[in-house]
Amino acid sequence: MSRIIFCMFLQREAKGLDFILYPGEIGKYIFNQISKEAWEQWISKQTILINEKKLSTLNYQDRKLLEQEMIKFLFKGQKINI
Repeated sequence: MSRIIFCMFLQREAKGLDFILYPGEIGKYIFNQISKEAWEQWISKQTILINEKKLSTLNYQDRKLLEQEMIKFLFKGQKINI
C-alpha cells in the first residue's frame, strides 16, 4: 500500500516515496513533503543539469550545486526549515 502525502511541489495529494532517497535532514524532509512524481521530475532535471554543466557527482562542489538546485526546484524557492 502506497503512502499518500500532500506534495509541496505538486500542491496536491500524491503517492509518497517508498523510502528516504537523500541523506540527512533534507532527505527526511523530502521523504515527508515530496511525491514520487515530483522526485521523478527532479531526476530528469538533474540529468539535464549534469549534462549541460558537465558536472560530476564525485566532485564535492558539483554535489553542493546539485543540492542547491534540487531544493530550489522541489520547493520552488520557498524557505524550508531543516
